[in-house]
Amino acid sequence: MDEKFDIQEYMTRGVEKIVSDSMKAVLKDPRESAFMLKFAAASRKASKRRAQLEKEGEHIPPFLIASITSSCNLHCAGCYSRCNHATVDAAPVCQLTDEEWLAIFREADGLGVSFILLAGGEPMLRRDIMEAAGKMPDIIFPVFTNGTYMDDAYLELFDHCRNLIPVMSIEGCREETDKRRGAGIYDKLIANMDSLHERNLLFGVSITVTAENVREVISPEFLDALVKRGCKLAVYVEFVPVTEESRELAPGDGEREILKEGIAKLREEYPEMVFLSFPGDEKATGGCIAAGRGFFHINSHGGAEPCPFSPYSDINVRDSSLREALKSPLFMALREGGLLEDDHAGGCVLYEKRDQVEELCRADAQKT
Repeated sequence: MDEKFDIQEYMTRGVEKIVSDSMKAVLKDPRESAFMLKFAAASRKASKRRAQLEKEGEHIPPFLIASITSSCNLHCAGCYSRCNHATVDAAPVCQLTDEEWLAIFREADGLGVSFILLAGGEPMLRRDIMEAAGKMPDIIFPVFTNGTYMDDAYLELFDHCRNLIPVMSIEGCREETDKRRGAGIYDKLIANMDSLHERNLLFGVSITVTAENVREVISPEFLDALVKRGCKLAVYVEFVPVTEESRELAPGDGEREILKEGIAKLREEYPEMVFLSFPGDEKATGGCIAAGRGFFHINSHGGAEPCPFSPYSDINVRDSSLREALKSPLFMALREGGLLEDDHAGGCVLYEKRDQVEELCRADAQKT
């Protein structure tokens, strides 16, 4: 590990802040407060487990991203998953089963992972896996969804399993959202928010920040509309251009500075909400936190990848454990070789240096 920067301590503080901010966000809801109190205790236990493993020379990140399906009903402009062919229109083949995912969730729980982000494709197409995740109350599962499959049955599931937190993708106002995601999506998302709010269910939004919408998505008008509908979490994700054609959508230095300052201001003005930013200020984290430094990614077929934006893998959890995946040659080379901490133009260092990541994969393949 880098002696100048203690990633374990940094990530533990980050988890503690998320839990603390979440407690404040649900203070007026008895059921949600009761759940968060139990989770806070579980989170402290998980942090101790990770710290113990760190002393033994094994670094375990607190976050896992699980892309549980390669299917999606939308074709959003510039979608990284479709551009990487991780999401396709063909019928899914050889994807991990709900039993396999539940085994992964249980191992992650034992290692001290506190948050597993369910993604896709569209994760709500896999209700079997959602129900499996609901059986793991010591882990919070933010469900990153396009919101189009929200119905009464799912509302009942979210009500029963408070560790499942829907996080719906929105791009700002109706014009921006429908422009990128399709006509009528914005109105569906607003209807979902109202339904969730009526049931006093915790939910959030995921906002892909582009050069076109950066000012809108940090504006008081946008945030006030979310707060009015009971939204408690906003995750800002900088758009990563995985094709040259979509590069113009990527935020530049100026837009990233606007976003950074905007989120700092929002945290002061909207204390009832939790604000997260990815990748955020990488300088403050000693570099990119992918490849197991702060999180890693399991794709729908079991491949362990550094990040959803960097779809390279040299190990599959069908044939190995999560612990083995975290020690894969690719992950170790990325963490110890300095590439994650390299200077880059901004945004995603793994995308910008994808040629080097691919070369590491080829070198690993030749060794085996």
